[in-house]
Amino acid sequence: MTSSAATGADERRGPLHVGDKVQLTDPKGRMHTITLAEGATFHTHKGYFRHEDLIGRPEGWVVTNTAGIEYLALRPLLSDYVLSMPRGAAVVYPKDAGQIVQMADIFPGARVVEAGVGSGALTLSLLRAVGDAGELHSIERREDFAAIARGNVETFFGGEHPAWQLHVGDLADRVADVVEPGTVDRVVLDMLAPWENVDPVARALAPGGVLVCYVATATQLSRTAEDLRADGRFAEPTAWESMVRGWHLEGLAVRPQHRMIGHTGFLLTARRLADGVEPPERKRRPAKGSYPGTTDAEWTESDLGERPVSDKKARRVRREVGQAPEE
Repeated sequence: MTSSAATGADERRGPLHVGDKVQLTDPKGRMHTITLAEGATFHTHKGYFRHEDLIGRPEGWVVTNTAGIEYLALRPLLSDYVLSMPRGAAVVYPKDAGQIVQMADIFPGARVVEAGVGSGALTLSLLRAVGDAGELHSIERREDFAAIARGNVETFFGGEHPAWQLHVGDLADRVADVVEPGTVDRVVLDMLAPWENVDPVARALAPGGVLVCYVATATQLSRTAEDLRADGRFAEPTAWESMVRGWHLEGLAVRPQHRMIGHTGFLLTARRLADGVEPPERKRRPAKGSYPGTTDAEWTESDLGERPVSDKKARRVRREVGQAPEE
C-alpha cells in the first residue's frame, strides 16, 4: 500500500520516531501530549527529560525525568486525539462517533456523505470505517471550519486520505454535484436544522440506505422526526442518546466515578424506502397535544444555547493546524 493513509498507519506502528505525537501519563494520571523532535525537551515545574530518551524506543516505554518522575509514553488513540486536537466548532464525542459508525453500519468500501464537518472529529471515525476503498464526501458551510478539519485529518493520517473529498457549501446545493442520485449508502448530518435537507438526502440515498442525524436538543429531534415522517420516503425513525460513566478501581474500593459524560446529543436514524413505496401506517397513535404547531424560522446557535464560534478563534485554530488563510 502506498497511500498516505497507509503510510500514516505504518508510522503508528513500531518504535517512536521524530514527528510522532506521544501521550505522556504521570503517576497521578495526568496526561500531556508532545510531538517528538530532535534536540527538544519536555519540561514541567518538576524537572525535564530529552525527547531523545524516547526516540527509537517502543511504545509503552517509561521515561524518567531529572526529578525522578516517571512517565508512560504511548501514541494517542483516536479518541485521545479527538479530545485534544485543535478545534473551532465543538467536536462529536468518541462515544457518539462510535454509535454512529456502528448503528449506521458504516462499512469498508461504503459511499458516505457527511454534512457539518466542524473540526473533523467525526470525519476521522468515518474515514477509519470506510477505509481506503470507500468514499467520504464531507460538506461544510464555513470555509474556515473546513480548513481546520483538513488540518486535523491530515495531521492524524499523516497526509491526504484517499477516500476523502472535502467540499465547501450547503448540502442542498453541493450534494447533487458530488454524488449521483440514489448511489449513497449512508448520510450523516451534524447541523442545526437537518429537516431542511430531507429532500436532497432522500434523492442521494440508495434504497435501504441509512440517514443519521446528530442533534443537540429535544426540539430539534422532534422536528427532524416529524419531517421525515411527513416526507414519506423513509421508514419509521429511531432515536436515542448514550451516557458514559467511568468506574473508580482501587482494591476493594470499586465504585462509580463522581463525574460522567452525560448528555452530549441525540442520535436519530432512518432507512430509505424504495421509490414509490408508502411507509406502513403507524399503529400507535400520538397523544393529544403532541403536535401544537411548528415554526419555519431559521434556527441559530444561540437559539439552542450554543456559543457561536468567532472568526477570530477560527483564524487562530486554522494557524494552529497549519491551514492559515492566504493573505
